[in-house]
Amino acid sequence: MKINKIRVLLPGILYLLLLSCNSSDNNNEINRGYIVNVGDLAPDFTINTIDGESKKLSDYKGKVVMLQFTASWCSVCRKEMPFIEKEIWQVYRNEDFVLYGIDRDEPLKKVKKFSKKMKITYPLALDPNADIFGLYANKKAGVTRNVIINKEGKIVYLTRLFNRKEFDEMKNVVEKLLSE
Repeated sequence: MKINKIRVLLPGILYLLLLSCNSSDNNNEINRGYIVNVGDLAPDFTINTIDGESKKLSDYKGKVVMLQFTASWCSVCRKEMPFIEKEIWQVYRNEDFVLYGIDRDEPLKKVKKFSKKMKITYPLALDPNADIFGLYANKKAGVTRNVIINKEGKIVYLTRLFNRKEFDEMKNVVEKLLSE
């Protein structure tokens, strides 16, 4: 009898556990794990690209910047990256636009392999210990997220996961910022 009750309850328990893990933003849904808000000045940092360049975010004042937080193990990131490549990077790369995919806590060799496998041409940068990620979101929050920063260095748009409607809104924001 007890085994039958466990069999009945187990799927429900597993579902609830899956929901709590999947919603990696265990704080409130409104901020979706972000510790920054639209309107905030974007926290400055220095990144090291997989090509060996060192860049500071503040060096890009006067340009529209997109930060894509990603990781090779993230299936949602993998789903979103071809759209970023085709619909954002290839469209705006020759304008006052900067895009960095910031790979969370993975070694250089793995990130280079990831870049080739995903067939992206936009630059990827390393984020050891998720220190850059931690300036923008709770380190326990999920990775797939984009931050759009205007020419004055302020955050103007934040995404979480890959949602086509939200992605299209983000593209519109980038286009509008570049036309100003």
